[in-house]
Amino acid sequence: MAKRLFALDFEVFGKVQGVFFRKYTEKQANQLGLRGWCMNTAEGTVKGQLEGPQNELNEMLVISFFVVVDKAVFTEMKPIDDYSFQAFGIKR
Repeated sequence: MAKRLFALDFEVFGKVQGVFFRKYTEKQANQLGLRGWCMNTAEGTVKGQLEGPQNELNEMLVISFFVVVDKAVFTEMKPIDDYSFQAFGIKR
């Protein structure tokens, strides 16, 4: 039985630019088998999307976002039928 997939959007605030946060996020997402993207914004935040099974998404939220940021905002996880992305990457 295939795991049910979910997607969510995120934005993180704090010292997240110029400290390899996007690269760290990409590495963690790939290790967990998640897909999506992240990018720096002109406002000094990092935004992105994540897709994958709920357990892996929850693990990503804990290990990646709450250790180095001042604030993180996530949309509610929504079920999806299939992946929209082939892997997780950094947008420029």
